Amino acid sequence: MTLLDYPFMVRALVAALFTGLAAPAIGTYLVQRRLALMGDGIGHIAVTGVGLGLLTGQSPVWTAIAVAILGALLIELIRERGRAGGDVALALIFYGGIAGGVMVTGLAHGSAQTLQSYLFGSIVTVSQQDVWAVVALAAGVIFVALGFAPQLFAVCQDEEFARVAGLKVRAYNLTTSVLAAVTVTVAMRTVGLLLVSALMVVPVATAQQLTRGFKITMLVAMVLGGLTSVSGVAASYYIDVAPGATIVMFALACFVAAWPVGSLVRYRRRLRQPFGEGDGALPHTVVPEEHGHAHGDECGHPAVPHADHVDYVHDGHRHAVHGGHYDEH
Repeated sequence: MTLLDYPFMVRALVAALFTGLAAPAIGTYLVQRRLALMGDGIGHIAVTGVGLGLLTGQSPVWTAIAVAILGALLIELIRERGRAGGDVALALIFYGGIAGGVMVTGLAHGSAQTLQSYLFGSIVTVSQQDVWAVVALAAGVIFVALGFAPQLFAVCQDEEFARVAGLKVRAYNLTTSVLAAVTVTVAMRTVGLLLVSALMVVPVATAQQLTRGFKITMLVAMVLGGLTSVSGVAASYYIDVAPGATIVMFALACFVAAWPVGSLVRYRRRLRQPFGEGDGALPHTVVPEEHGHAHGDECGHPAVPHADHVDYVHDGHRHAVHGGHYDEH
């Protein structure tokens, strides 16, 4: 029998797919704001929400979402007011969140195994209701992350410019924090609260190796997140290991594979444009070089349009034919 013959695996794959798409979508903004570890902080405080759910008999998913949102808003308000550095705020969330979660779980007479399924993910425990919740919440995160991309990017890139442009910076910052909190709790059944930050950051870092531009980076990261999540869950079924760890290892493997490709792409880009795009106003320097051919359409060297003429890339620099010599830019 294949894994698709088991209903719980089908549910796990669907949940993993939507989680893998949503996590890099919001993770792109966190990386842009240099808050890559914010997902870890939210994941730790969400443990307290899980404990409260077990203590009160409510669904741990929804109590975790509520507590995670409160924690994310607290982090953002502390960062905004500057009463403590962002790293200090994250550290407080790290320690207080995980300690509170363990303590409350103990008060609820929950076992370490019960808490572990939320910390590292558990494909066996994904119910039909969990799948619907994951799909709905992840779809909401993706919709906001893509639909408000220009505004969110402007705020993440330069808050002062966004404020001058008339954007409600605080509202968009709080929106990003809430989306991060929802994403963390959505992913806790597949990746786990302690590893979800990796799924939010690693696909983005991988995409950055291969792409230029914010939008294409986000889209590539989402594709990578979806592929690694589904592949990780499928592999965990066959080798009988935790799905969260497998997903993260797949994501890291993609980053390792993309790094040399990205280095090569950047190297070739520098060769083609060693002095930037240029605006036609750069000074020309006579280069006393001899070539066994004349630069032209058939010379084999990359041609780069430059103002009113064409430069040819040769030995790592650009120059153009000018009378009986070459002008270097």
